[in-house]
Amino acid sequence: KVAYLKGAGDKIAESLRNIGIELTEFTPEELRLETIKNYPTLIVGIRAFNVHPSLAFKNKILWEYVEMGGNVIVQYNTSRGFDSAIMAPYPLSISRDRVTDEDSNVTFLDTTHPIFNTPNTISSVDFEGWVQERGLYFASRWDSKYTPLLSLNDPGENPKKGSLLVADYGKGKFIFTGLSFFRELPAGVPGAFRLFANLISYGK
Repeated sequence: KVAYLKGAGDKIAESLRNIGIELTEFTPEELRLETIKNYPTLIVGIRAFNVHPSLAFKNKILWEYVEMGGNVIVQYNTSRGFDSAIMAPYPLSISRDRVTDEDSNVTFLDTTHPIFNTPNTISSVDFEGWVQERGLYFASRWDSKYTPLLSLNDPGENPKKGSLLVADYGKGKFIFTGLSFFRELPAGVPGAFRLFANLISYGK
């Protein structure tokens, strides 16, 4: 059972249902602690904080949910004119960093981390067959409470470590990702599904 907070429109909810995940979609207007607290994981849709001004204050509901033991996955938001402090429980800055080469190398910064091992063992094979890009609007600066898990870059550019960050908050988990799941899941990329399933399962 997964809760999905609608963003700017993507096919991730539909894609997850296609692999048998029971998913309930919510609008920001429907976001209340009592409506989401029984879901182990809540996924925030792409650009949700960009397009829903109410999340600038309703975000506190998300952090309370995490504090109680929930797992929140925040996907990318665009950086222009955006206060990225509202999209995470600890300080986090979003940049225009992206990796456009869908075949670029991916370095695992901690191969023992649960996100790479439970329930699926994730390896470089899972980053084969990606379409259009690796990701976009990565984090550029973050609080020491976050752990970066991947390093990747386009050929000739410096490594970027802000595509997948995790942090403990209270009893729960917070995940930020700029990886392009919104492209990969509708395209049926197996490795992207396997990794996203691990994000959903993190801490459970």
